[in-house]
Amino acid sequence: MNTPTLNRYERGLAKLHEIDGDAGQRVLDSLSDIAPDFARYLIEFPFGDIYSRPGLDLRSREIAVVAALTALGNAAPQLQVHIQGALNVGVSREEIVETIMQMAVYAGFPAALNGLSAARAVFSRIEAA
Repeated sequence: MNTPTLNRYERGLAKLHEIDGDAGQRVLDSLSDIAPDFARYLIEFPFGDIYSRPGLDLRSREIAVVAALTALGNAAPQLQVHIQGALNVGVSREEIVETIMQMAVYAGFPAALNGLSAARAVFSRIEAA
């Protein structure tokens, strides 16, 4: 393994833990038996390359991710992880809800309703803890 790959991986793993904490590690762990290489790709590219770029702070990046995953309408588990990540980097519950509601205009009411359901699940888990 060459040094740039190690640095890229280490940078990505640190960024993942900064944003998602234990939830990010659970995603990686869930892939260890079926696709460990895919788990590495998830660390290196999104978190090691993209999230680590200058130009947007983590708060702005997580708002964009919540919007994108809401608009997809078929990524509830990933949306929940990133809603928690958004909260972890300083996005308020109100901002998350408004971001999801905004997606009704561009992705439709069903996608926004699914996004709000994901937000409710995350908020409920936090309140229960």
